[in-house]
Amino acid sequence: MPAAPEGLVAAEDVLLFVNAAVTATGQREFHSGADRQRMSLDFLHAYMLGNYRELYAAALALGVNDHNAALIVRHLLETAGEAGPEQRRTEGALIARRLELLPPQRVYALFGELRAARVNNRRTRAIIRDWLATRPDPAFDAVKYRAGVKGALRHAHLPSATEELGPFLFAPRSRTRFRHPLLDARRRARYEQAALYELPFTVAEGFAARHGIAREVFLERIAPRLTRLERLRLQESAKRAGAEAVRTDLARMPLTRLASYVLGLPAPDRVERRAELTAALTAAARRTAGTRAGSWGRVTAVLDDSYSAYASGQKRRRPLAVALAAHFLLAALAGSYRALWTSGRTDALLARPQGPTPLGARLLDALETGPDLLLVVSDGFDNAPPGLAAEVLRVWRTRIDPAGRTDVVHLNPVYDAREFEVRRLSPAVPTAGIRDAEDLPALVELAAFATGRTGLPRLRAHLDARVAEFLAAAPERFPAEPAAGAAETAGGTA
Repeated sequence: MPAAPEGLVAAEDVLLFVNAAVTATGQREFHSGADRQRMSLDFLHAYMLGNYRELYAAALALGVNDHNAALIVRHLLETAGEAGPEQRRTEGALIARRLELLPPQRVYALFGELRAARVNNRRTRAIIRDWLATRPDPAFDAVKYRAGVKGALRHAHLPSATEELGPFLFAPRSRTRFRHPLLDARRRARYEQAALYELPFTVAEGFAARHGIAREVFLERIAPRLTRLERLRLQESAKRAGAEAVRTDLARMPLTRLASYVLGLPAPDRVERRAELTAALTAAARRTAGTRAGSWGRVTAVLDDSYSAYASGQKRRRPLAVALAAHFLLAALAGSYRALWTSGRTDALLARPQGPTPLGARLLDALETGPDLLLVVSDGFDNAPPGLAAEVLRVWRTRIDPAGRTDVVHLNPVYDAREFEVRRLSPAVPTAGIRDAEDLPALVELAAFATGRTGLPRLRAHLDARVAEFLAAAPERFPAEPAAGAAETAGGTA
């Protein structure tokens, strides 16, 4: 067999990495443990960094998950000296933009890892300096992420943002009071119960336990300070504790997160709240679809709700949540839509992980509907019987529909650590990894590059366009390298 062209191999390598970086989080999956996941990911990151550094950095502009985005940033900063001046400039812009999108607790954890690894080059210090400068409320960060802020300031040799932050972080008992109300509330919360209700929930929770405050009383009084996601996470436990004030507007929640919340409810609760939950999922899906609503023609989806969709204790029901969210999103995107669950279930709201994975039989049913697009959301472990799905797709593509009148795309929410990629159904069908259903439209577009026929130039052009779009949404700034010695002389309380 002749060797594949070099450009085609590179394109396949990049797509393999992107699929892994979208789905894998280093946590246990249904078919593989956490250690194997981490080892597999570490290899892929090292391989991409060593062979395709420019494309590796460009992955920050794609829908890679937060875990892998942080790994990419760390590896780029660890090896900053290996990039040329123009490349460092582009990497700096990508890193700065991606850090703006990461949750702050993950960014502070990343800075802690860089400190532990003794990564302290000028670019790293510039990245930390500029990110801290963009934080909207340094006092809030100092209270909620105290250890992270202290570590970042020390590592980058930076002064504190205000004259009070230094004493608060590094000598808190040197002041009898602080002018900033949040800093002073944190000081008073040690001995004054009322002060803890002025603090962020995660900080106040520890003080509430220290003061022995009843859970229902604490939740009722802290409710006005809860974030939207904290409300969603606490809603059911607060209800059991009798704290009815902790409620959230479900229709405003992100689609996949809302689907996870729904699947976490007992079936009787889902039946009782059917109208509310369906309306919330539909509203979130329409908001995600935006101007594309109703533009996708005839769509049929094969959705995997087999037992393996439970995933693991660390990623509980995550694949099923992606399938449920995709179901509502496709209903919003399609002109006409039909869903086929592997279990044969017709009530999506009552979905639960159950039974084998008869993908082949469901694909036959789906193709009979004559859709413009057939979308499969599954981990790809076709086992009832094994291999039938691949044979169905082979025959369909080579004999029944060689002209490709029906587009078939497989989106896989599970990373297969043993194969270093997301599991494929058939070589004739493009497969892309998916983490959140909100990324589904972009991933369907990216999957077109996974058939092995496009090569590197078209893929590179696609990545360049995504990078330009990604950076265009950022402010006109990026971490510039300070003049030699500037960071070394920066002093301050840290």
